[in-house]
Amino acid sequence: MASETPQEQAPTAASGPTPAIIVHHLNDSRSQRILWLLEELEVPYEIKFYQRGSDLLAPKELLEVSPLGKAPVITDTDGNVNLAESGAIITYIIKKYGHGKALPSQSGELDDLYFTHYCEGSLMPLVVNKFIFSIIPERAPWFLRFFLRGIFGNLTSMLVDPQLKKHLDVIEAHLGKSGDWFAGGDEPTSADFMMSFALEALSARAPANVGPKTLEWVKRVHERPAYKRGLEKGGKYAYL
Repeated sequence: MASETPQEQAPTAASGPTPAIIVHHLNDSRSQRILWLLEELEVPYEIKFYQRGSDLLAPKELLEVSPLGKAPVITDTDGNVNLAESGAIITYIIKKYGHGKALPSQSGELDDLYFTHYCEGSLMPLVVNKFIFSIIPERAPWFLRFFLRGIFGNLTSMLVDPQLKKHLDVIEAHLGKSGDWFAGGDEPTSADFMMSFALEALSARAPANVGPKTLEWVKRVHERPAYKRGLEKGGKYAYL
């Protein structure tokens, strides 16, 4: 399956100023959380689409935007900024374009700071390992698959799943105290935008391991009008 050439979508807003933000959007990736954020803040933006190849990797065209060739990446033509990394992007957009939105209350600042960095620093490595351990046997030569399923299945059950359960228990307990959103309050903040991808993936692929408060949180995210708009503009998404 050949990689598709990025195609530019018309600006999100039909009128008004030309959008300064361009989202380089890879299907089924962390860039979905950036679309949700921009819709929540009502920031006009454009999308350039990139499709994974048969190897599930991003196409080489993303290397022309970012030297690591990963998504998400945004380009802000107001200042000639090219920025990768979800946490950096979300912080940048909220600070520059949020106009006071998506900020936690004073009592929620520490939780917002913690979960904004916790997602990629602690949780996502486990999620990625679980995914990689599941696909290695299926992509091996057929005569090795049975053998590799046993090896990587044991690695997952011994090393990944116990740690993942510990993390999911912590998240469940926190949501039981914080209410609707990770930093408390009535609206999502940076922590929620960051946590969305990991908890969507876990809820879609292993819902039995995810607690009821966490599943309610994911449902709450998916019911947001802004999330639905971002999903409609971003295209098919595997983690629903």
